[in-house]
Amino acid sequence: MALRMWASSTASALKISSASKAHISPAFSLSRCFSTVLDGLKYANSHEWVKHEGSVATIGITDHAQDHLGEVVFVELPEPGGSVSKGKGFGAVESVKATSDVNSPISGEIVEVNSKLTEAPGLINSSPYEEGWMIKVKPSGPSELESLMGPKEYTKFCEEEDASH
Repeated sequence: MALRMWASSTASALKISSASKAHISPAFSLSRCFSTVLDGLKYANSHEWVKHEGSVATIGITDHAQDHLGEVVFVELPEPGGSVSKGKGFGAVESVKATSDVNSPISGEIVEVNSKLTEAPGLINSSPYEEGWMIKVKPSGPSELESLMGPKEYTKFCEEEDASH
């Protein structure tokens, strides 16, 4: 949101309007979605990602979600050995702007939590798909992954969601 406000004020200062966008070369066209979306992951409409490898699925929040949240200052995680249900909350992310529940995109048993986030919650901002993962789950219904979005669908979803706000 801050980026959008900056872009809007910059465009005003430079006297760039939507009418002048037609004169911009296609090589310089701007995308509304500045967030990174990775191939090989599945995405929920609540902005969590899943990476399924073998018998374990790693879950975290997307780059798009962390960008909208702002600087993450605290992460609440569940205990290993518990279970998660698709669409239900398993933790929370607190930022300088708000606290948001994190929902599980799939059901299963929690086999590991990223304890590094306790001391370094900002890893969600700096590395949401690698160092900032939240939990690892042994899926109870791997077919649930099929209902999630792929990278192209998620990118379109984000662009449409941002355009409506």
